[in-house]
Amino acid sequence: MNLRFQELDWRPTPMGVISLRVRWDPMAKAEVHEIKLDDDFLMSSLFVQGEIDVARLALTELHRSPVPDGGYDVVVGGLGLGHTALTVLDDPDVRSLVVVEALPEVVAWHEAELIPAGKRLTADPRCRLAQGDFFALAAGEDLDQQNPGRRFHAVVVDIDHSPRHLLNPAHAPFYEPDGVRRLLGHLHPGGVFALWSNDPPDEEYTEVLRQCFTDVRAEVVSFPNPYQEHPATNTVYLATAPVPG
Repeated sequence: MNLRFQELDWRPTPMGVISLRVRWDPMAKAEVHEIKLDDDFLMSSLFVQGEIDVARLALTELHRSPVPDGGYDVVVGGLGLGHTALTVLDDPDVRSLVVVEALPEVVAWHEAELIPAGKRLTADPRCRLAQGDFFALAAGEDLDQQNPGRRFHAVVVDIDHSPRHLLNPAHAPFYEPDGVRRLLGHLHPGGVFALWSNDPPDEEYTEVLRQCFTDVRAEVVSFPNPYQEHPATNTVYLATAPVPG
């Protein structure tokens, strides 16, 4: 692409104006896709390692136990630029993936292949893109509205900036003890919860997770940042659903 900057789409939403743009970054020497909500950058294809690692670490935890008959069923909260979902699909032991995205515009961009990941996500029969409020679904009975009562082997979430820096104040109950208990109900025993955060590890949040989960930890992941001399870091929270007995 010779254009230095191109806005591919923008639309007003209840949360603000969301836009998708692509630009050439001379420092990274790469074409960069970005999603913005008003003036806030939600996603950039320059910084996707955390988005990849949250899925990679969740699947690594699952593989510590034998693969269940038929394979893993996974739900991802937040579609973004699609790298978390792609990483899940890279695992041949994954049987099914439901990606829950609040903004229909983001789903439409993937379906129209305006976002590069969309071509593969929409072609893989294991993957379904579902428009919905992940946090409202997690607080209710069913994360998968098409299959009431369904449980998952992994719930992987990459939506808010961190458990303290929320895109919407309505998300706060998810990070509180009652929200964690409700989340546990969507997982098989031994299932894994993984959460991406842009902030350093938060011991208060890990203590909330420990009220319901086992093997709770916050893992710091690092990756190069072309705009600074030292690596950037994200945090991935990992927790395992207890196994009875």
